[in-house]
Amino acid sequence: MTVKVAVIYYSATGSVHALAQAVAEGAASAGAEVRLRRVAELAPDSAIDQNPLWRRHTDAAGSIPEASIDDLAWADAFAFGTPTRFGAPAAQLKQFIDQAGGLWHEGGLADKPVTAFTSAFNRHGGSEATLLSLGNVFYHWGALIVPPGFTDPVVYAAGGNPYGTSHVTGPTGDGPDTAVLEAARYQGQRLAQITIRLRGSRRVTDAADDGNAREALAATASRTA
Repeated sequence: MTVKVAVIYYSATGSVHALAQAVAEGAASAGAEVRLRRVAELAPDSAIDQNPLWRRHTDAAGSIPEASIDDLAWADAFAFGTPTRFGAPAAQLKQFIDQAGGLWHEGGLADKPVTAFTSAFNRHGGSEATLLSLGNVFYHWGALIVPPGFTDPVVYAAGGNPYGTSHVTGPTGDGPDTAVLEAARYQGQRLAQITIRLRGSRRVTDAADDGNAREALAATASRTA
């Protein structure tokens, strides 16, 4: 069974971009059809030009298609990547997520597996908090969070973050090393494999059952409103 995975990310200087590519590779290795998409840059050129690494990556990433809400509707599963900003997702990724209200209201985000990954300047710079913050979004969507957990030795080798792959750039701005990229590939592979298992176990009658459940819930709500 082929499943569709959207890897959607924001990257300033390239570290999250490298993680996103590895996640996409892992999902593809499990047989998924993958869309790798970057969200739009919101920062002005005056800010980007102050950091040579930021400018270099911005110019180099132009060939990656920009993410759209259609990518969320298309996908059976999602992987979101962001640098950490004060223990929360970058504004660029959050702005994209905030556009998904209509799709969420239609139920188009519910029951879809989702995972997340991040990068920070310091080891204790907010990586876990950023991933947990994204989890709050996924709870509202009714999505099914698929963390890497401690399910494979590659997670330990990459620093042991069970919430999602995380990279520490340090003052030199170094990109992810081999161990971290391998953990990201595993995370993408795990997301795709679990999505395949979930979709493969779904019976034809489940759709009708879901419709009946929604009708019953609506009827209950109308009586208690």
